[in-house]
Amino acid sequence: MKTETITDADRYPTLTEDGRRMLEFMREHPHAPTFRNQSGNRLNVDDLSRVREFEREAQSAEVGWRPSELPSWLAKFVEQSFAEVPFYRRYGSPPAEFQDLPTICRADLSRDIAQFVPDSTPIDRLINFRTSGTTGHSLLLASHPAVAASYLAFHKRALRRFGIELRHGRGQVGVVLVGFQRKCFTYISVTPAMDESGLAKINLHPADWRDPDDRAKYLDALAAEVYTGDPIAFAELLKLPLATKPRAMLSTSMTLLPAMQQQLQERFGCPVLDLYSMNEAGPVAVADVTAGGHVLLQHRLYVQTLDASGQQVPIGERGEVTLTGGFNFCLPLLRYRTGDYASLRFNGTEPVLVGLEGRPPIRFRNTRGEWLNNIEVTHALQRFAIPQFTLHQDRDGGLLLRLSGAGHEPNHIRNALLELFGSGQRLILEQVDSFDGKVVQYTSDLAGSQP
Repeated sequence: MKTETITDADRYPTLTEDGRRMLEFMREHPHAPTFRNQSGNRLNVDDLSRVREFEREAQSAEVGWRPSELPSWLAKFVEQSFAEVPFYRRYGSPPAEFQDLPTICRADLSRDIAQFVPDSTPIDRLINFRTSGTTGHSLLLASHPAVAASYLAFHKRALRRFGIELRHGRGQVGVVLVGFQRKCFTYISVTPAMDESGLAKINLHPADWRDPDDRAKYLDALAAEVYTGDPIAFAELLKLPLATKPRAMLSTSMTLLPAMQQQLQERFGCPVLDLYSMNEAGPVAVADVTAGGHVLLQHRLYVQTLDASGQQVPIGERGEVTLTGGFNFCLPLLRYRTGDYASLRFNGTEPVLVGLEGRPPIRFRNTRGEWLNNIEVTHALQRFAIPQFTLHQDRDGGLLLRLSGAGHEPNHIRNALLELFGSGQRLILEQVDSFDGKVVQYTSDLAGSQP
């Protein structure tokens, strides 16, 4: 079978000589890492026009709705989804009440993602990517180059909330995505919507570099305006003797504890944003202390918090974050249960996710026989700069706390948990080098641990 050869002309349809020089600079720099993969923006002229128009819309649109009302665009979105999406057509006609729509979950998407692609979507431009899950359901997701490029609109909206306007363009590196894993997808690209500023996805694991000292030298040479990554990668970034500093950092994928955020802000002298983002829906919200939680970023995304039966919980009560809408026109979502939990409150018409926990809720039992919500554990540990941790309670009540990173104060961490669980609590602390990706943070063998 003949294998199709993909060229730079395919990866970068609008590439100019300036963009070509930027790619060469990032790829051929003497301190560059091993780039294990190749990728590109795949944007043609029409796509780029679409992306720019969408960004203008996203930046000026109001995000929110009144607590007792549905968004004005929702009814038409539901109608179109029932008409064009094979999976939803199986329901028949849309119910009279939005709340009567069945919910869907990650397992539904994992069975056959093609059933969620609208009939009108041109399949010749589709792109797909795989994402690993923490719940046993890996995903192959449908997307489009214009969708991938539109993430930038919501990142800009989040940054603007904290007074940051992106400036880097031609001849500069805009974004470096950092990871720290034994195996990591790495590549270079340019961002046409930012005048072909450079973009690099790198792995800080020493195995991807000729010399570990090259990491700081390469990052200083790029002098990126923004770093994105997760707390694990950022913890490794803290160890490097960097001379340059970004104007902002975006933390995604997992919980960013306040102490870790403060440490990063002090080291790099810039805002460190905690983004709630997922591959199924893109950037959903950004944490804002002044708002009391995570404020929504997307103007065509309706967020509910549901109980186990799929009913909306009262305002202020905790429920499962459930999404309808989104900007990925290849994957319309109707009442998608994310597996994440929060309470929903409003500042005027601005919805805020309060106490967001990006994992199923687990209850732990203390030495007095009382149940504790896992968010109480997060609160107890939030003053420690732990990049990533897991807590497990065995069937006899014993706790195992595994934590990554260096320079911890194990006695202080132990005391914080014992204060929560009781002085007689059996507790083992285990240091690990790395969890190598996402984990299920809270687990328990106790009956009744899942409320």
